[in-house]
Amino acid sequence: MGVPITFLDKYNPKQFQIVGLDRYVADNPKPGHRFEINGKEKYARILVRKTILNGVVV
Repeated sequence: MGVPITFLDKYNPKQFQIVGLDRYVADNPKPGHRFEINGKEKYARILVRKTILNGVVV
């Protein structure tokens, strides 16, 4: 999930894992660039995923 960089103020490592910054993740179709919406680069996003402990999503 892509979240704004202001998410870092509320970041809880017990709840979310930071995957990377949008322009540096492996599955970005245009490495070095931000993801696009309707052909336009948007604001920087931090990619996070929910933390899973013992098979349960926290």
